[in-house]
Amino acid sequence: MLFSWTISAQQVITGTLKGADGKTLFLYSDEDNNPKDSLILKGGKFSFNMPPAASTGIYALILQGVDYPFLFVPAKEPVKVVLDVASFPVAESVKGGDENNAMQAYQQAFRPLIQRAQALNKEAAAIAEDDEAGKTAFRAKAATFNEDVLSTGKKFIKDHPKQLASMWVLLNELRNRLEPGEFEQVYNSLDKSLQDTKYGRSAAKYLASVKVKEERASGMAMDFTQEDLNGNQVKLSSFRGKYVLIDFWASWCGPCRQENPNVVKAFERFKDKNFTILGISLDNNRDRWIGAVKQDGLNWTQVSDLKGWSNQVAQQYQVNSIPANFLVDPQGRIIARDLRGRALETKLEQVLK
Repeated sequence: MLFSWTISAQQVITGTLKGADGKTLFLYSDEDNNPKDSLILKGGKFSFNMPPAASTGIYALILQGVDYPFLFVPAKEPVKVVLDVASFPVAESVKGGDENNAMQAYQQAFRPLIQRAQALNKEAAAIAEDDEAGKTAFRAKAATFNEDVLSTGKKFIKDHPKQLASMWVLLNELRNRLEPGEFEQVYNSLDKSLQDTKYGRSAAKYLASVKVKEERASGMAMDFTQEDLNGNQVKLSSFRGKYVLIDFWASWCGPCRQENPNVVKAFERFKDKNFTILGISLDNNRDRWIGAVKQDGLNWTQVSDLKGWSNQVAQQYQVNSIPANFLVDPQGRIIARDLRGRALETKLEQVLK
C-alpha cells in the first residue's frame, strides 16, 4: 500500500518527440542549473517523474542542440505532449490543464520573436564599425522589436491573469523593458494567487529594491573610485561643482548602444554649461569596451573595473539592469535617474538655464 501511494504521488510528464532519436533530452527545474534527469531518445518516446512539490514550480525540457526549452507546469494528472524537433519548443498537442495550455500559448506567441531576435543578432554581427547608416537602420529595427516584445507580453498577461505563465513573462520577458511604475501596474493586474507564488514574491522583491533606489535618488550620491581607459584612478567627488550624469552601460548591451546617440547629443549640447558625464562600463573585456567607446563617440570620462555585472559601483548603486543613469547636482545630490531619450535633454534644460 505504501509503494502504491508513492507511485500515485509522483508528478509525471510523458510524450513523443519526433525526429530527435539519438539526442539527449534533459529535465530541468528552475531551482538550479543542474539537470534533474536525462535520457537518450529512442523511438521518440520519453517519460520523466518529478516529486509532488514540483507542482509549485516551472520545469523545462531541454533538447540537445536546441537553444530554447519547452516549459511546463507539473500537474496532479500526467502531462502529455507531442513534439517535433522542427518546431520545438512549440508542441503539436499538450494535455495538462489550464496552466500548461497557457504556457504553450506563451511559447507560441514568442516563437516568432525569438526567430526575429536570432536574425537581428546575425545582422548586428555583420555591420561594419564604420557603417553609420547600417547602425542607424539596425537601431530602428531593434527599437521596433523591443516594442513588439512589450506589446506581445502585455497582451498575453492581460489574456491570462491567473496563469503562472503570465508571471513568468513579466519576470523574464518584460522586466528589463518596463519602467518600474509600469512593471508595478502589470504586477498588480495579476491574480492574487500568482502574487503569492515564489515568482510573485520575486517580482515583489524586485519592486521593493526599485523603491529603495528611488529613495536613495533623493539623497547624496555615494562616492566611488575606478580606473579610466588610461589606468588613472577617477573619483566621483572630483567632479563636485558640476552637474554629472553617472551613466551605467556596456559594449555588449544592445539597448545601451541604442541609447548612446541620445547621450552623445545631450553631452555635445550641454558640455559647456557646467555639465559632464561619467561612464561606468559593465564590461569584462577591455578591448571591446575601448572599441565601443570609440565607435559610439563617447567623448567623456569612462571607468570600469572590468568585472561585468559584479562591477563594484553597479553593486553600490544597486544597478540590476542597463542602461541606467543618475543625474548628480553640483552639491553631489542625486536629482534624477534613468533619463532616456528626450527626457535627458528636457531635464538638463530645466537645471542648466
